[in-house]
Formats: sequence, C-alpha cells, structure tokens
Amino acid sequence: MSRTIVLATLSVCLGLVALGAHALGASAAPVASLSDLDQMAAAHQHDHPAATPAATAAPAQPVNGEEVVFGEVQGQPARGYLARPAEHVGKPSGGTAMAPVPLPAIIVIHEWWGLNDNIKAMTRRLAGEGYTALAVDLYGGKVADNPDTAKQLMGAVLANLGGTVAVLRAADDYLKRQGAPRVGVIGWCFGGGWSLETALEIPQGIDAVVMYYGRPETDQARLAQLRAPLLGLFGTDDQSIPAAAVREMEATLKQLGKGVEIHFYDGAGHAFANPSGTNYRPAAAEDAWRRTVAFFKKNLKGA
Repeated sequence: MSRTIVLATLSVCLGLVALGAHALGASAAPVASLSDLDQMAAAHQHDHPAATPAATAAPAQPVNGEEVVFGEVQGQPARGYLARPAEHVGKPSGGTAMAPVPLPAIIVIHEWWGLNDNIKAMTRRLAGEGYTALAVDLYGGKVADNPDTAKQLMGAVLANLGGTVAVLRAADDYLKRQGAPRVGVIGWCFGGGWSLETALEIPQGIDAVVMYYGRPETDQARLAQLRAPLLGLFGTDDQSIPAAAVREMEATLKQLGKGVEIHFYDGAGHAFANPSGTNYRPAAAEDAWRRTVAFFKKNLKGA
C-alpha cells in the first residue's frame, strides 16, 4: 500500500486529522479532500459488509431495540438505535412496586459503512451485558454497502466536524437524562477514532473508552484532557494504523498517569472484529470482545 493511501486511510477511518491542542468545533474546516476519499475508496474496493452468522450473534440476555430521536443538532433530529435489557428491576421503592434500575450506558459509534444491521446487532450485544446502549447515526439515516457510497457519506461528516461533536454531546446528554450513572463509548475504525475523540471532547461525561483500530492521538496536550480509562484493540497487520503511533499514545498516557490498556493481535488486519466484513478474524474478535466486556464491567459497573 502506498504512503498516500495509508494517509488517506488514517484520515477517513477517524473522520478527522490531528488537530493539535485545538478542540473540534463548529468552525472546524474540512480535513480531507475529495481525492483523499477517492483513494480510500480504492483501498477498500474489494471490501463490503457481507452478512455472516457471527454478525447476528444473540445477546447474553433478551433485549429490546428501537429507533430513537435523542436530540436536535443544527436544526435536524439526532437519530440513533437504542437497546437495553428487556427486563431490569430494582429494589422495592415503596409498597410492592419495583422501580427500574438506572443502567450504566454506552455510546456506540459505527464504522465508515454507517449505522447498519451489524452495528445494531453489536449494540444489542452490548445491551445484553446489562447496559443501555445507544448507537448514534452520523450519516443521517443513510448506510453504505460499497466504498463509493461510504466515501460520499464520510465526506459529509468531514465537512461538518462541529455538527458531529454536537451529535455525540447530545447522545451523552440523552443517556444522562435516562438516569445513566456512568457512560462509556465504543467505536470501530472511523468510530474507533471518534470514541477517543468523544472522551476528549466530553472529558467529564465519559467514564470508559474502547477504541477498535481507530486513529491514535499522540498530542500530549490533548491526551492530558482524557479522564476516562482507555482500552485500545489493534491488529499487527493493519496497514492504516501505524503501531508506532499507537505505542506513542500508550506511552504518553502512561506518562500522564492515565489508565490505558493496549492489545495487538498477531496476524490481524484492519476491521478484524467486523463479522460482516471480509477482514474478520474470529479468534482475535472473540478475545477483543471478552476484553471489552470485562473493561466496561470494571469501569461502568465497578465490578
């Protein structure tokens, strides 16, 4: 893979480039050109979100899922997919009545394909572990099944970074209004980078971060803003995410006294945990999921 395509992959999978110490905002300029997106599409020309049995694995307990509007951003409804356990009750709140237990929550951020059936299935799996899980839709109801469409949808996000941050803030606000005592965030590829960015943009609102093969942040000033512990999951054969940059991020976070766990999977490439993609690696994906569940349990449930 050429250096140019690698750089394009870095930009598009995250949906932003390094911004130094400057937080994203409504005034942020587009950070990738159309030629960058063209090259990203070329790098993924043989990839597509193909349905597999692993993509629809049942959650650990019955859950209910529904489409929701969780806020309004720039005059448009902020939409997503909400899932939570079908039954959760707490101690009696007087008489024989049972009050619902406020569940910890997780913001789920989709890959560059969009909020498709795979991400909804992953959201239900997270809910099955005992959470309110909200998958945000950053593509305005559209999903891609080919690189050309994904390129167009990503381009819209790149042109409105401030709006994307506002959607993620609205998701955090919505979950707090639902009574969530703690909120985590998770994402893959494009969403993996955005999961870290969410914790940097909302440092007092996020309690745990899981990023799957998202672009690492290495700027010390920005990383100093991170308050939540971070779990990073990467493949050694991922040509779009330099291992050296991931290790630099890890070292900087440790130097700053931040909680960080980084795991690399030998022989795994980019999107190794996507069961609906052509790069799926079951053994790595299963171990990463086990680590994800344990990490959220420790940091969102205190167990």
